[in-house]
Amino acid sequence: MSVELNHTIVAAHDKKASAQFLADILGLEVSPQYGPFVPVEIPNGVTLDYADSSEPITPQHYAFLVSEADFDEIFARVRAAGLTYWADPYHRHSMEINTNDGGRGAYFDDPNGHNLEILTRPYGSGG
Repeated sequence: MSVELNHTIVAAHDKKASAQFLADILGLEVSPQYGPFVPVEIPNGVTLDYADSSEPITPQHYAFLVSEADFDEIFARVRAAGLTYWADPYHRHSMEINTNDGGRGAYFDDPNGHNLEILTRPYGSGG
């Protein structure tokens, strides 16, 4: 059996600005609008499809596994944007990164309050 995550819909107050925020931080491109969605394709083929919502947005968590070199580049963009970042998903350790499982990880919020994470080692992978 082969099961892969293909896409997920991400609620946003401004789908274009939110998709551009993610693309800029991760060093990716925003794809052309498809129906009501503005997609950002992640290199493993999963697409985050941003959709406008006039309702209050329930924050979700999106974690991106990246290489050590990509972490450095993305983290530099997080800092250059003046974003607050945390070492933990509960936002208790601000302006710190974690070194779980021998890797590095950081959390930061997007403009809609979604909790984004970059990490270099999957949790539980040892170190």
